[in-house]
Amino acid sequence: MKKKFTLEIASPCSENFDTMIPNSSGSFCDSCMKNVIDLSRKTNSEVAKFIAETKDKNICARLKVTQLEEEFQYNETSRINNFKYAAVAASVLIASNMAAQEKTPVKTETVCAKPNTYKLGKVAYNHVTPKEVLITIKGRLLEAKTNKPLNRAAYANLELTINGAEKAVKINPETGEFSILAQVLESSKTFIVTITGNDYYLSKEIPFSKKAVKGSILQQNIIIAAEEFTKIYIAGGLGINYTDK
Repeated sequence: MKKKFTLEIASPCSENFDTMIPNSSGSFCDSCMKNVIDLSRKTNSEVAKFIAETKDKNICARLKVTQLEEEFQYNETSRINNFKYAAVAASVLIASNMAAQEKTPVKTETVCAKPNTYKLGKVAYNHVTPKEVLITIKGRLLEAKTNKPLNRAAYANLELTINGAEKAVKINPETGEFSILAQVLESSKTFIVTITGNDYYLSKEIPFSKKAVKGSILQQNIIIAAEEFTKIYIAGGLGINYTDK
């Protein structure tokens, strides 16, 4: 029988998961003296397996916010049924082996079709590679309403990347200042800035003009509204809502 369910955290916890003591299943919270299970890095099937094994326990967990919008399912079978299926499978296997031993091998003849032949030749084409420029982007990350750096307590450990580059730079939590080396297409009108923190994420398109670059340096403040951030993680007491009747 398939059991379907969704997850919820009715009262999110305000404790910082990154300051808790890590262990094999998550982290230990000193405030409530409980282990917080990190489900945010598990696949849907791994989450379903965990819930099936611990469904009657009081669990404090850390989730991705997107996991609250998903439906999970696991198969719930009794031990009696498991034994019944195992016995049937074993009897079928024995019968199949006996039948296979009684059969006389049949001679077969393989006919190979004549392979097709193809003509090869050169294909002429013109390919123009877009030119990239390497620039240093310097500026400040500011909140739109206050025109000041974002609240360092609420938005901790902010980092910034440009155009999906692997290397990120830290944003100064007091001044909002940053400096990053970036590759941008010379003909591009925009670049993509990605900002991440402990629990938040934002990807945004920023206008760009090569004319604004002076001596390989672009002075560019990035102004965002706090509500543009997407919350990534949430922690607290885990609720399980079964959706099947």
